[in-house]
Amino acid sequence: MTETLPAGPYPPSPYPPGPHPLDHLVLPTASLDVARARLVSLGFVVAPTGIHPFGTENCCVFLEDGTYLEPLAVGNAQAAAKAIADGNVFVARDRAYRDERGNEGFSALVLGTENANADHMRYVEAGLSAGDMLSFSRAFADTAGKSDTASFKLAFASGAGAKDAFLFACERINAPKVDRTALQIHPNGATGIIEVVAVSDQPSEQHRLISIAARSPTAGQGSTAFGLPNATLTLLDPTAFEARVGILAGAPSELRFAGVVFSVRRADTVAKLLAANSVEHDIRGNDIVVRPAHGQGVAFIFREIA
Repeated sequence: MTETLPAGPYPPSPYPPGPHPLDHLVLPTASLDVARARLVSLGFVVAPTGIHPFGTENCCVFLEDGTYLEPLAVGNAQAAAKAIADGNVFVARDRAYRDERGNEGFSALVLGTENANADHMRYVEAGLSAGDMLSFSRAFADTAGKSDTASFKLAFASGAGAKDAFLFACERINAPKVDRTALQIHPNGATGIIEVVAVSDQPSEQHRLISIAARSPTAGQGSTAFGLPNATLTLLDPTAFEARVGILAGAPSELRFAGVVFSVRRADTVAKLLAANSVEHDIRGNDIVVRPAHGQGVAFIFREIA
């Protein structure tokens, strides 16, 4: 369901200021079957399919550090269309992203919060709200088939363009009481997400959006790194991104999420697994770079962390 808050002024947040942690990443895909096969070929364990009550569905990859990937597909087009008509920002932004960028990509960075209402208030006051809040619940099952209900409250932030990538704060109202351990142990040795790389040819224009959404000021307007408690969000221009990753990013004036850096136990384990599965990859310094493909909308970068 959607939730609309009254107009301000708003009271200050009861929570102390400080950066929000990275929670998860939303990766649109045309097919969960294709995404699942691709992620397995990259050495990830993929969770059973989760069904949202508004037409979308996912097959998540959970990591030991508590972050996760959310490959997202449209499972019920009729329900999704109704959700958009009813003002569901999550589904509407997913549709806008697909219409503009296609069905494969990285549409949203999600931040953990203890008070989504307060975040929505901040976004509204800053002129960065992407629309009404969203509260919903869905079933969650572990690999043993044990099921529970997960409930969430979301607050959305975005720049001026409705088709841009966006950020949102996610408050867990009810965490499912299931064992995720088996879902967090991956053949590639991935343990977490240590960096997300965004691209814009006008990075200064995106600086304010990221800083306010994540409550993470950088050292100055010229800085490109936003420190989150559990990861770094790096904002680069296209030239710097290409020099670092070896992949052309075009010249997006809007915010575009373009890369995910995973911590892994052993780089040689990743390299051998990718070779065995015929997955093309490049070695760039200490990083193993896998270019985007169907079911994997952005560059995946694996880095050994001692």
